[in-house]
Amino acid sequence: MTTTAPPRPAAPPTPPPPPSPGRRVLARLLRWWRQLTAMRTALVLLFLLAVASIPGSLLPQRSLSQSNVTQYFADHPTLAPWLDRLFLFDVFSSPWFAAIYLLLFISLIGCVLPRALEHGRSLTAPPPVAPRHLHRLPEHAELPSALAGPAALDVVEEELRVRRFRVARRDGRSGPEVSAEKGYLRETGNVLFHLSLLALLLGLAGGKMWGYEGSILVTEGQGFCNAFQQYDTYSAGPLVDSAELSPLCVDLADFQAEYEEDLTAASYTADLSYELDGGDPVDTTIGVNDPLRIDGDRVYVTGHGYSPEFTVTLPDGTTFSDLSAPFLPADQGTMLSQGVLKLPDLGAGRTDQLAIEGFFAPTGVLQAGVVTSVDPRPLDPQVGIIVYTGYLGLDSGLAQSVYSLDQRLIDRGSLTEQARANLVVGESLTLPDGTVVTFSGYQQFAALQVSHDPGQVWVLGAAIAVLVGLLGMLLVRRERVFARVGPAPDGGGTVLSIGSLTRGSADTGPRFTALTDDLRTALAARTPASSPSAEEAPPS
Repeated sequence: MTTTAPPRPAAPPTPPPPPSPGRRVLARLLRWWRQLTAMRTALVLLFLLAVASIPGSLLPQRSLSQSNVTQYFADHPTLAPWLDRLFLFDVFSSPWFAAIYLLLFISLIGCVLPRALEHGRSLTAPPPVAPRHLHRLPEHAELPSALAGPAALDVVEEELRVRRFRVARRDGRSGPEVSAEKGYLRETGNVLFHLSLLALLLGLAGGKMWGYEGSILVTEGQGFCNAFQQYDTYSAGPLVDSAELSPLCVDLADFQAEYEEDLTAASYTADLSYELDGGDPVDTTIGVNDPLRIDGDRVYVTGHGYSPEFTVTLPDGTTFSDLSAPFLPADQGTMLSQGVLKLPDLGAGRTDQLAIEGFFAPTGVLQAGVVTSVDPRPLDPQVGIIVYTGYLGLDSGLAQSVYSLDQRLIDRGSLTEQARANLVVGESLTLPDGTVVTFSGYQQFAALQVSHDPGQVWVLGAAIAVLVGLLGMLLVRRERVFARVGPAPDGGGTVLSIGSLTRGSADTGPRFTALTDDLRTALAARTPASSPSAEEAPPS
């Protein structure tokens, strides 16, 4: 008797080798890319971009008004520095806003471009093959006909082409069939909408990269040229070369402000004279919503105010007349304005400097000894001023506002108050050293903004394309119709099976009913008249 050795146990299968670190990194990056380019991610980023824009609408922005930002710091000395650390006064140029913008841009590219290529291929592809069970479609019907199968499909094809369907005819697995489709403009509108949104982001980004804007207060009779050094505040894209700004110079001849009966501003108009690259001056008038457009630049009037004029007569008889500086409105309703006139040079032999600080009231009244205004129109101009002498600190190298004095100089005694008074036009204030300061009148100034945005036309075109694409998405229906012929149950004629599938519309019954009614009429019209039977034939 022989014995057999027990079988050896099978060796366990060798596990596959783990992927290399490079493949793991590539797989992770690919997974992140698919998540970033998903439509859901694009919608989330678009929502975040809208939320991130809210602080830019609620808080003053340096790019629009540095004075409003300064006033916010004065009103909220504890909160403002923390908001500034979060770039909330420069929202649209902040790193976190740029990161959201860039991610949204990349996500839209990854979403839209593959979809656009797929739609481009579908435009040249024939309609899809008819499904095997037409009776499972949302709308279906069977139409008996005495015509042969090819003739019945000819009727269907003609009727669908009249309705502007793209028609494909083929021999399917279940017999001869017709496939038709229309409404490609719906998907075209969808692709156009997203491509236009991408172009809109590109236009906005291009405007920020190559655009610039500057703001300046110009008193009547004065002017400026398009140079960053002359603007009170300006912002420019990183690709802007200050040496390549358009050679535009503007002079303000006159400014008019009109008010409603309730003293709200009705309109601002400014009479300008401008010249480009040393050419002949051209006169024009601009308004708030009617800017000067020239050579890619736009000059807007964004506000106005008053520049009180003073005459300073020194003890030796030297007179300085028509001295003025813009006073910024502290109350937009009454145009009560605050500012300072700094006079660093009063002639040879005089070492101290002079400053006139105070308020200008277009229609002034005294309340508890303080000048205030009750009307924005210059019906009774008055000023309440304080005159300082000493050192203004203009040559110290430290930045200071041109619209106010440095309080630290007053606290240290570098500037000393000499006198104060409330004056109407023509009245004077005499300082202890014999210097006479006279309030001689006023001029109006216009707040002008020069803006250059090369992406503006692209943004406008993209916005129009967005609306066109949205209309295509909302108004056009994507509709497919399939038809197939088969023999009639009694062996005479054929049965035409027809089904419809419509996207973007809940009520498709009337359209399908109208189609089947027209097909019945057309099939009946194509059926030849039957010949008389033998029983009805006349006797020979």
